[in-house]
Amino acid sequence: MRRIAILFLLILSALPLGAQIVNRLKVDDPTFQRYAWGRMQQYNPDNLILADSLYTVGEQQGHYRYRLLGLSLEFPVRFALGEYDRMDAAVAEIKENIARHPEARAFYYPTLHEYCQYLIYIGRASDAMLEAREMQRMADEDESAAGRMYAHRIIGLIQSYRTNAHLAIQNFTRAADDCKEARAEQELPNLLILIAQEYIKLKDFPSAESYCEQAERYQEFFPSLRIKTRMTRAFLHNAREDWDAFWQSYDELLADPLYKMQAEADDRFTLDVAYLQSRGLFEQALAKADSLGTALDRHTLKHGLYAALGTYQPAYGELSSLMAEKDSIYIRVQNEDMAILDAEMNNAELRRQAEKLRSQNQTTILLGFLVMFAIAFIAILMQQWQLRANLEEMRRKNNESLAIRRAFQKAMDAKESENDYRIKILQNRTTNVLTDYEDFLHP
Repeated sequence: MRRIAILFLLILSALPLGAQIVNRLKVDDPTFQRYAWGRMQQYNPDNLILADSLYTVGEQQGHYRYRLLGLSLEFPVRFALGEYDRMDAAVAEIKENIARHPEARAFYYPTLHEYCQYLIYIGRASDAMLEAREMQRMADEDESAAGRMYAHRIIGLIQSYRTNAHLAIQNFTRAADDCKEARAEQELPNLLILIAQEYIKLKDFPSAESYCEQAERYQEFFPSLRIKTRMTRAFLHNAREDWDAFWQSYDELLADPLYKMQAEADDRFTLDVAYLQSRGLFEQALAKADSLGTALDRHTLKHGLYAALGTYQPAYGELSSLMAEKDSIYIRVQNEDMAILDAEMNNAELRRQAEKLRSQNQTTILLGFLVMFAIAFIAILMQQWQLRANLEEMRRKNNESLAIRRAFQKAMDAKESENDYRIKILQNRTTNVLTDYEDFLHP
């Protein structure tokens, strides 16, 4: 349980405020209230019961939004329990649902941002980078400034993890610009603090001071920022060796009840070591440095402490360990870059093949349409030809019938003329007989 509590404090401080409890899926109020309660205690194993309940309702009602809520409550618990395979499976199902329902991408960006933070924490920075690149590609498709903000923030965190401060600043700055474009003011102060922390690493104190001041302007609206801005100020004073200001900031942090609840354990231990060293309490600082969970920071601090004490043999041992750790990080980064490059090349090849297949499908559809059009056109031509043939046959038959009728009429006319002629002859003969009979009676 102590490990879960530490993880809770570690990740809560890194999460953007606006990504925690927002009704991005527009579900009904009672369901959202249950989900919001789960988000407020998102690393509690009991959350799995709530997640399963929401998912089951989604399955029964065929409602993908409930399934997404259930899955998004599940994977943080899986992370806290160290069940990374089940965490990956839950996120994979989230992405499958989003692929079928692009209208839910507003939920996808902050959810995948949170998942990427977990990947970075467990040393899977290359996987986080691939997720961030995919997030960036989708955001460009959607023209989503919020999506680009989350993508650049993750890339910035990865570069910070790799100790590439300049690249981290570039990405955090782009994320801040996208944040303003998206009007997501609740995310901006966290980005400003991240930029200030990177400038402290570069010992560019005026720039760090400027970004601290910008972040502090939001404290009135987001009181939970107070601890983060005070811690950033304390690190800045320590880096400048402004001891009075540092001691004052340190004392104010210790007096704040939220300090231990909201600050990362390693950040608190680092401040403790810096305070003890600034007071000349080197032995106590060395003991406290052993509490650091990050090997690189542990060796760095201990090397400086031994050097300040003048115990050069232990200092050399810590330096050797520090260089070995840096070499290990360098090799890991190179391997990650190769993995990212290989995966991106594979993804590019897959996209190229998909485009080729899409083009082939479009060509096939076009050819099919042309074939169908040609068949229809030929059918129409054949129908027209058949119609013309039928019309010609009808004309021929009509002409033959007309010719027969005309011949018959002509024959009938000739017969009628012959009959008229015979009648006239008969009439003449009758007339002659009657005349001869009259002459006979009256000689």
